[in-house]
Amino acid sequence: MIDILSPYHKKGLHFKNHLEMAPMTRSRAIDNLPNDLMAEYYGQRSGAGLIVTEGTAPMPEGLGYPRIPGIFSPAQVGGWKKTTDAVHAGGSKIFVQLMHTGRIGHYDNLPEGARLVGVSAIKAAGEIFTDTAGMQEHSIPAVLTAEGVEGVIEGHVQAARKAMEAGFDGVELHGANGYLIEQFLNPNINTRTDAYGGSVHARSKIVIELAKGIAAAIGRERVGIRFSPFNTLGDLKPYAAEEVHATYVYLAEELERIGIAYMHIAVNPSLPRTTLEALRAAFSGTIILCNGLTPEKAVNALNGGIADLVAFGRNFLANPDLDKRIAANAPLNPPDFATLYTPGPKGYVDYPVIEQPVVV
Repeated sequence: MIDILSPYHKKGLHFKNHLEMAPMTRSRAIDNLPNDLMAEYYGQRSGAGLIVTEGTAPMPEGLGYPRIPGIFSPAQVGGWKKTTDAVHAGGSKIFVQLMHTGRIGHYDNLPEGARLVGVSAIKAAGEIFTDTAGMQEHSIPAVLTAEGVEGVIEGHVQAARKAMEAGFDGVELHGANGYLIEQFLNPNINTRTDAYGGSVHARSKIVIELAKGIAAAIGRERVGIRFSPFNTLGDLKPYAAEEVHATYVYLAEELERIGIAYMHIAVNPSLPRTTLEALRAAFSGTIILCNGLTPEKAVNALNGGIADLVAFGRNFLANPDLDKRIAANAPLNPPDFATLYTPGPKGYVDYPVIEQPVVV
């Protein structure tokens, strides 16, 4: 029986436990700069063996939401250094999640001169929040040219190098939740006729090139990726289950050849066990499962033949001492949904922790 709080070692990954803090957008990066408040937040949660940061833009055009951080400027690198220092002081490892939002965004959320870009000129349905005018419809994306795709790949590689300067232990590519990478994978959004559109292999091409480029730049043991097979977030229309399955199994096989550290899988009710088993069979690195886990469900997942690590999102958001609560079988704080994305410390660094017995 694997214990969540026991140390984890596999293929160059070494964490103090099997517990990951999942990436969660928190919108506290004023002017897209990581700051002292963010360092406090992540430092509070260093009971996790691995922390993956909120989605962080590798380039200005990826800043689709208000107040999300970037990692493309010297000031952002310096800001993130405060966070990595705080997390390392707590004995945890931290990967930055590189998130290019693609068509999910609005021009009011982008820096001056940046374009909203997408795999195709298909506007996302629904609205997105802006600090300038509240909720607005998504902007129409400019189509990435082939050279533009190459620029996106190079931007990610440079962001990975900057992550090393900032003291991160690695990077996680955000290939889930309807953002740019997953927009390439979905044939309802990817209507391209060039080398990056059409077949499963062509739509997957950018993922493989990103993984290869970043692995060459910083080391394959420092690269992870998050996927959400069968996901429809971000106005992703579903497509044939057989094709979804084939897409992610192909990616798992290719990522195995590259030798990246892990795949982080966001589970949803539409994701069948057969696909999870096929991914496990194809990929010998670490597999992390996330979404809807309680401590009890996480133990079952760790011992269920798929997961090597388990990730908690909102339970870590509301319980900075989640590791201690699991150890003590203590009740968990509920998250305050009204303050998930508001600026300032409320609902961010002020969640209560359990009292620890005094050692005499």
